[in-house]
Amino acid sequence: MEVNIKQALKMFFSKSSFEMIYFEAFANALDADATEFNINISLSNYRELHNLVVTLSDNGVGFNDVRFGKFSKLFDVEEQSHKGLGRLVYLCYFDKVEVKSVFDNSKQRVFEFNEAFDKDCTITEIEPTLNGSIFRMSGFTGERLGKNDYINPHYIKKTLLENFYMKFYKAKLAGKQISVYIKTTIGGSFFEDTINTDELPNFQIKPLGTQTDLFNKIELYYNVREVAPKDSNVITALAIDERSHKIDIIAGENLPSGYEMIFLLMSESFQGSVDGARINLSIPNSDLSTIKFIFRNAIAEVVKEQFPQIERNNKSKEKYLNDTYPHLSGYFENNDIGYSSLSDVLKKAQDNFFRDQKEILGAKELNDDQFEKSLDLSARALAEYILFRQNVIKRMRALNAKNKEADIHNLIVPKSSEFKDENIITDLYNNNVWIFDDKFMSYYMVLSEAEMSKVINVITQGEVKDNDDDRPDITLFFSENPQIENAKVDVVVVELKRLGISAEQNSIVEFQLDTRTQRLAEYYGNRVQRMWFYGIVDFDDRYRKHLINNGFKPLFSNGEMYFRSKSVYLDLDMKQSVIQNAYILDYKAMVEDADSRNSTFLKILRERFKTNHTK
Repeated sequence: MEVNIKQALKMFFSKSSFEMIYFEAFANALDADATEFNINISLSNYRELHNLVVTLSDNGVGFNDVRFGKFSKLFDVEEQSHKGLGRLVYLCYFDKVEVKSVFDNSKQRVFEFNEAFDKDCTITEIEPTLNGSIFRMSGFTGERLGKNDYINPHYIKKTLLENFYMKFYKAKLAGKQISVYIKTTIGGSFFEDTINTDELPNFQIKPLGTQTDLFNKIELYYNVREVAPKDSNVITALAIDERSHKIDIIAGENLPSGYEMIFLLMSESFQGSVDGARINLSIPNSDLSTIKFIFRNAIAEVVKEQFPQIERNNKSKEKYLNDTYPHLSGYFENNDIGYSSLSDVLKKAQDNFFRDQKEILGAKELNDDQFEKSLDLSARALAEYILFRQNVIKRMRALNAKNKEADIHNLIVPKSSEFKDENIITDLYNNNVWIFDDKFMSYYMVLSEAEMSKVINVITQGEVKDNDDDRPDITLFFSENPQIENAKVDVVVVELKRLGISAEQNSIVEFQLDTRTQRLAEYYGNRVQRMWFYGIVDFDDRYRKHLINNGFKPLFSNGEMYFRSKSVYLDLDMKQSVIQNAYILDYKAMVEDADSRNSTFLKILRERFKTNHTK
């Protein structure tokens, strides 16, 4: 052979796929005017792939002298649609390819195709018989197939149709019957499937009005029909060089059950747009993005016009996206929904949202339209944060009595974290003290774990502990830096008790409150002016009575909450004091009250985006 086969294999088929064996053999059979093509696969078991044998046969004109000469010479082609390389893929997977071919109805050519092939063959005269060729491939060289589907008749049928649907269909229109029989025998069990042009559905043709300077006339060939759920299938491909090159238009997660959907995009501009090995498209990425956009829109139009049940399902997905991600409402491409993957739809919308934000932030002065857009973008940014808070609430709802205090603590603020006001935007997604009241979002800092340990040791001095490590689960938030001299600060103190313990154990929280208030104020040099205390407990009647008798009043809540405000004096002369605002509440009140506030914000924002989107 005039080209080094081993080098050609490395150059053109370094990333081949096993199924390309069938594609190449079938394409060559059709070029030889075959109307029957057989695939026969035998394997003892999947653990002994070295015994794999693939036999491909057809009833084409056979390897006469002209066709054998072309087979023996790489790149020797008659038409632009041929590449002259495909048979090399056989040697990517098998050491030995034995070929027997009958031509001129009375001659048989026998040769072995391998890396050392140099046109050697034997020709013998035989009794008159039908023309045809048989390729027997053995000596599998790989350690694995890639996937077992490659020798599954049903999969082979599907992938042959995906790649040659237009060939099959043109043969049907011309009244030419093409039959494919596929059989696999594995350890004594056999499986089979067939393709017959007579069984193919008729295509409808939709000329596309979208025209660009990049492409000639584009047409969509399509057929959509209802089938049994087990026969559900979707084919989306570009028709290139009389083959179909599959491109992903409908994501796997969106494949509709109970339908066979075939969409082929045709244009003269696509011809020749694959590499020599027919593995990769040679269309520039920017052009391919345009093609996919045209293709997806065309499919969406067909579905809207003819299959309202699928369109209704897509509308449900659109509603879900707008309800779940209201800050991106209006940024979703409607014709992407139900076709592209959810992650791709979200990413595209998010990218467009960021693009608009960048445009507004980069403008030196805002005109009226830009000002309106800036208001809209601000609302969307807020909605994104509100959605984050909703997810925090959802996670809190999932906690139960088996969870430790640390699990709850980490949802309010991660342990061993320190937040300061200069990082407020970043820390907003870690500091969740808004759970108690939105006014606390602006608090200055949360103490580091080291400083927190010192403070807690001071304020709990003398309290009975079960063991050395059993310190109360307390978090402190400060409105200003409490270390600055003459500063006046407010502090939020949150003390958690594990869900499910007795109310008597929880009552210790309120009993110790005054002492802790005094010690905290002293530790910070009397710079604390107000303390907001939140004790998360379980209630019983005895504890409720105790709270009422000590000046606590029940508050309106989705759970149970009691409140008391008083001055805690730091000296006997009553000259220095700290305002103590104490809330004793159960876990439900903490979570559900936060949800009520957050949901209200979300409803307002959703309604705004819905109104803007429908204008």
